[in-house]
Parts: sequence; structure tokens; C-alpha cells
Amino acid sequence: MANLTANGKPELERIPQHVAIIMDGNGRWAQQRGLPRLAGHRAGTNNIRQILEGCVEAGVRYLTIYAFSTENWQRPQQEVFGLMRILEDVIQRELDEMHRQGVCLRHLGWLDGVDESLSRQVVRAVELTRNNTRLFLNVAFNYGGRAEILAAIKAIIREGVSIEDINEVTVNKYLFTHGQPDPDFIIRTGGEQRLSNYLLWQAAYAEIYMTSIYWPDFDKAELFTALQDYARRDRRFGRVNANG
Repeated sequence: MANLTANGKPELERIPQHVAIIMDGNGRWAQQRGLPRLAGHRAGTNNIRQILEGCVEAGVRYLTIYAFSTENWQRPQQEVFGLMRILEDVIQRELDEMHRQGVCLRHLGWLDGVDESLSRQVVRAVELTRNNTRLFLNVAFNYGGRAEILAAIKAIIREGVSIEDINEVTVNKYLFTHGQPDPDFIIRTGGEQRLSNYLLWQAAYAEIYMTSIYWPDFDKAELFTALQDYARRDRRFGRVNANG
């Protein structure tokens, strides 16, 4: 359990500027309770609000959540359809409040193949909140890390960028996260030990925190515990520390 100040904020010596979360375990959470998998996904989306609040309280500036991967289309059609409806419901229910709270929404991924109604909702949410600055929320939806890198390479070639001008800064300009810092801290819930094609370029030096807690149960207290774990880490980026 994280140590909290008198006003309920976590006591942290170091705060990650950018936190990315793989929200895993919704289906297993539901199955343990004898519920359909979609009930777990709905519980997972309902959990997002308190994590947003926790990030604001802790001082995190950027939060990226993995909502739907390019590989998730391979799931049963009924589950995919249900996930789309849940996401649309969440946008309709939460958008105005997020806007009032100063959250800037950004979509990472593609809208190809997405239902037209949901696609319009995503575009509207991004446009409505584009000037907000309290918290930047990236929603990785229909997103895959390899596909993102491939799209960046194709765009660089298509625009005729000289080979001498291609470096990490150049590539960053063609990624969905351009203009934002790379994630400092990646949290994965649900007990699995992999990145699952998530932010592969951006995660090069991110600290990683894996927990067996399913996403619907990963509450604000668990977030603060994870952030406290991050604060204790020694980030060296390939170097050695002052003590050698």
C-alpha cells in the first residue's frame, strides 16, 4: 500500500511524466464471477475514471491506455461487437465530464473498419477536447506497435525524406505519439508478462510493472502502489549510476 499525504495524495519522490497501461484481465475477472466476458469489459471501462483521477492527483501528465489492439479483431465476432458498443457508450457517458475536467483525448490507431457511428464519436471526442491541458489521455484503439512503425516507415519513404535525415527524431515525428514524451512507466494488469505489441518503439526504456490483479480490481490505491514502486527505481538508460 502506498503512503499517502494528509490530502490523500501519494508520497512520491519521483513521478513518471507518462504512464501507459495494458488493461488486461477483464474476461477472467468476469469468468471468476460466473459472468459473461463482456460484463468484465464493462467493469473495466467503468474503472478508467478513478485511474484518471489518480493520475491527476499524483501529477502524471500523460496517460495511455490500451483499449483494443489490431489483433483483437480475431476474437469472437460477438465479443468484438460488444466491445465496440461498450466503447461508444463510454464516450457518450464520460466525454462531457472529461472535457469539464480538462482532459485532452487523443486517438492512437486507425478507424478503418470501425463502425461509422463509433468512428464519428471518436473524432468528435478528439476535436472537442483538443485544447485541454490538465491531463493528456491517449486511447490506443485499433492499434498495434508493429503496424505503427511500418506506417511511419512508409510515410517517410512516401514523403521522400533523405536517408541522411532519418534518425530517431525523424521517426518520432511520424508516430501517433508525436509531440509527447515516451512512456516512463508501463503497467500491465492481469498477470501476463508481455508487451503485446504495445508502444514498441516508445517503450525502449520504459520501466515495466506487472501485477496479477485483474484490471477491474486495479483501483486508485493499486495505482499509487505501482507509482511508489516506480519512484524507488534507478533509471540509468544504459549508463551506470554515480556509484558505479
